[in-house]
Amino acid sequence: MQAQVDTTQLLKGVLELAVLAVLAERDGYGYEVVRRLREGGLTEVGDASVYGTLRRLYRSGALTSYVEPSTEGPHRKYYGLNDRGRAALRESARTWAAFTTSVDQLLNGRSAKHAD
Repeated sequence: MQAQVDTTQLLKGVLELAVLAVLAERDGYGYEVVRRLREGGLTEVGDASVYGTLRRLYRSGALTSYVEPSTEGPHRKYYGLNDRGRAALRESARTWAAFTTSVDQLLNGRSAKHAD
């Protein structure tokens, strides 16, 4: 029996970083952020998880928000990074880089030892 990595659990750990990265490119409203994450390869991301993350980031002071009228339905609430959000993105990106480097080293060391 082979163990599989549960991508939904991995996604929970990096969703905040991914949302910050998407909003660093340009402001966006909820569903647009979901779409951009999926287009970026996070196909398993759930709408509710992203909306919850946006609300948490906003409440923590990392995002600004504003409402714009929409020709396709109700007004849309857009989110954007502020200084605190950009600082959180920089710090989270550093943490992610260090973490992935460590895991890569573990995997590479393991595969080198078991390459016989």
